Amino acid sequence: LCPSCRGSLEPITGLCCRRCGIPLESGGEYCYLCRGHKGGRPGIKLVRSAFTFNPELKSLIHAFKYRGRKDLAEPLGLDMAGAYDRRPELGDYKFTLAVPLFKDKEHERGFNQSELLARVLARERKLFLLEGAVERVRNTPSQTGLSKAGRHENMKGAFRVSKPELVKGRRILIIDDVATTLATADELAKALARAGARAVAVFTLAREP
Repeated sequence: LCPSCRGSLEPITGLCCRRCGIPLESGGEYCYLCRGHKGGRPGIKLVRSAFTFNPELKSLIHAFKYRGRKDLAEPLGLDMAGAYDRRPELGDYKFTLAVPLFKDKEHERGFNQSELLARVLARERKLFLLEGAVERVRNTPSQTGLSKAGRHENMKGAFRVSKPELVKGRRILIIDDVATTLATADELAKALARAGARAVAVFTLAREP
């Protein structure tokens, strides 16, 4: 990345919610939504992100996903590796997988941006990338513009664990580009839990406040 783009990124290095990973400006252990829900999200143990989803990073991710800038996977993936090192709580998760795209959508785009990021992270931090373990079986409409409840409803039944032998008994780290309401990650984590995953965490490039 050029110095200007590099300087515009906002790493999440301060206090964040122990469960969902959202930055906490006023301190504390849990955010308002997670406070009092000690059981956590269904299937998800914890969520962490490398950067705040500010306008500059939004522009980079848009170029990455929609303008064919596959070359951005390398620097952004390396930044995720650096952020991974700052979050020792992720160290127990040695198996990783990317949120899959529906086959037609991946064919249209030419790649899965989350998978490219996961490849860089797995290479740099010696993680085991579980390729082909999960597939997206529903071509869900875009989540943009949907309410939180609408996003969760939209993702119901979207994933299927096609290789449960790769999942059973393992601590798995889900990789995605952006975390907003975590509806996508929630649904994928549920599918992994049903397939016997021991624990599931989520690590994303960006976190939308």
